[in-house]
Amino acid sequence: MTEEEYLCFVQPYEDALKNIRVRVDVLNQDYRRKYQNYPIHHIQHRIKQKESIEKKLLKNGYEANTDSARNYLTDIAGIRVICFFVRDIYSIVDLLKKQTDIVIIKECDYIAAPKPNGYRSYHIVFGVPVYHTDGMEYYPVEIQLRTMSMDLWASMEHRICYKGKQDCRAEEAFKTYAAALKDMEKAMEEFL
Repeated sequence: MTEEEYLCFVQPYEDALKNIRVRVDVLNQDYRRKYQNYPIHHIQHRIKQKESIEKKLLKNGYEANTDSARNYLTDIAGIRVICFFVRDIYSIVDLLKKQTDIVIIKECDYIAAPKPNGYRSYHIVFGVPVYHTDGMEYYPVEIQLRTMSMDLWASMEHRICYKGKQDCRAEEAFKTYAAALKDMEKAMEEFL
């Protein structure tokens, strides 16, 4: 895919990403007004780069073009919502699910059922409406919701073990760290 094709292709994904970012921010502000508290520590977002799209498509056996990206990738637009506590994650997910003009495409609760390596997070892909001059179309936006400790663990594990390293010496240690951080979160949540 050329750079021009990529830029044209990702524009509606950028629009969908803006749409969901505003929704999450409004929910956080409304939560703050109603409960004098807020569930979200911070938010990160990104549009997958051209090279990353192509690499993922080729790795999964697809042609590296915009049609394949549109048909097979649901993480071109992504937002990461970092919350204080696990209960905050579920609150945000419940509030988003109540919005009637977005649709759930895929959902994985790695908090209730962590990955074997210890990874914990809540992933949900929403179809977000994007209106154009010639109509409306849904575009997927992946939302990952984590606590601050889940994000610390995932960031460090990704840096040390994930990208291109098949045999990570720290793998067992990261499983232990994941359990310790989970216990720490639970203990801190009891102070609320």
